Amino acid sequence: MTIAKELARRVKAFRFDDLPEDAVTWAKIGILDTVAVTLAGAHEDCVRIAEKVNGAQDGPSLVFGSNRRAGPLDAAFLNGVASHALDFDDLGQTIGGHPSVPLVPAIIALGEAEGASGQDMITAYVAGFEAQSAIARAANFYHYERGWHPTATLGIFGTVAASARILDLTEDETATALGVAVSLASGVKANFGSMTKPLHVGQMSRNGVMAALLAREGFTAEAQAFEHHQGFFNVFNGPGNFDAKRIFENWGEPLDIVDPGLGLKQFPCCGCTHAAINCMLELARGGLKAEDVSEIEILVHPRCLPHTNKPAPQTGLEGKFSIQYTTVRALTDGRVGFDHFEDAAVTDKEVRGLLSLVRAVEHPDMPADSKEQFGAEVVVTTKGGQKLTSRIDHQIGRGIPNPMSRDELWDKFRDCASRALAEPQIQPVFEMLLDLDKVENATHLTGAIATELLREAGE
Repeated sequence: MTIAKELARRVKAFRFDDLPEDAVTWAKIGILDTVAVTLAGAHEDCVRIAEKVNGAQDGPSLVFGSNRRAGPLDAAFLNGVASHALDFDDLGQTIGGHPSVPLVPAIIALGEAEGASGQDMITAYVAGFEAQSAIARAANFYHYERGWHPTATLGIFGTVAASARILDLTEDETATALGVAVSLASGVKANFGSMTKPLHVGQMSRNGVMAALLAREGFTAEAQAFEHHQGFFNVFNGPGNFDAKRIFENWGEPLDIVDPGLGLKQFPCCGCTHAAINCMLELARGGLKAEDVSEIEILVHPRCLPHTNKPAPQTGLEGKFSIQYTTVRALTDGRVGFDHFEDAAVTDKEVRGLLSLVRAVEHPDMPADSKEQFGAEVVVTTKGGQKLTSRIDHQIGRGIPNPMSRDELWDKFRDCASRALAEPQIQPVFEMLLDLDKVENATHLTGAIATELLREAGE
């Protein structure tokens, strides 16, 4: 049996009633958080430009941040770009990226078209999460270090699996869709810090949905598209740099959504900067002031440094991927928020002065081959010669070891949703997402999200 066929068989076997309670809970949290950050990003320039160029046609699926509806392919694309526009979406250890944005835009866009229930959407989310994690186990972390953007290049298989569940594809159709997606996977880390990074997610969402729809109509693909000598693993990783046996090892025991699960972001910037931010916040809470600093050294896990070592960012987007800038902002403001990633904020004189005092290097005792890649240590030398240190060995957002409370979930959701929705809409949408398993039809959810509020018009 081919990899695609066996993966399709397992994806098809998921049933809502068989899902562990923890899987359902975390699926709802992942969907809620993704809806929040999609609303927050809905009016960003990258989405506006993508919509202008895309020229979406009318259809059944909501374009977030508006009351306009488009075809499922167009809605998945535009909402996919929006979901990743602010880099505020969740993190996943196994995928080495963002596990929910490959799933949620596609699930909601197709869910509206197909009349999916909340339970259908949760089941699709779990199936997609497990599928993309399975392929990631075979490919990472060599895949990540090679320069691929795994959220897109591995996440597309989650998009396909989730879409196949919403469309109720057969095993053979699902296997074909996975094979089609092998040729549609794309995205390189060189484009981090630009509009092209969220474009990866939009294209992935559209391509994954398209692969599933093509398969339903009888399209064909190579049965061995993963294991072929010119297939996914040999082309993307290269011979000897993957382990296909790991795809199905310990399948579902536990589900990846349960362990290691996902982590919700506290800050709207690259996840590899978060440990350093929290280290500096700890030092600031201890009394450290910006005017006391003589030198700042950031020691970070070597896997995170290549795409966050931006000592002099020039734009807000570059600032999101500058471990130097985000750490300095934590010191100057005692927080890191949306406003810090406006272009004008990055060129602030006080911040530029502090950036000249910062050095970012690989941490000598955080091994490159460790799976725990989200670690950092911040060492500050004061003008009086004192050394202050804070260290976090591994911190992948707020997940199972340290979950957000309901109040914290609400605070993030309200902060994000208020960038697109009118105030009276926000609480009902939040409550509906927390009880998604009770929602009868995806259109009930999107009907509550649809808005005539046009942020850019100042209404």
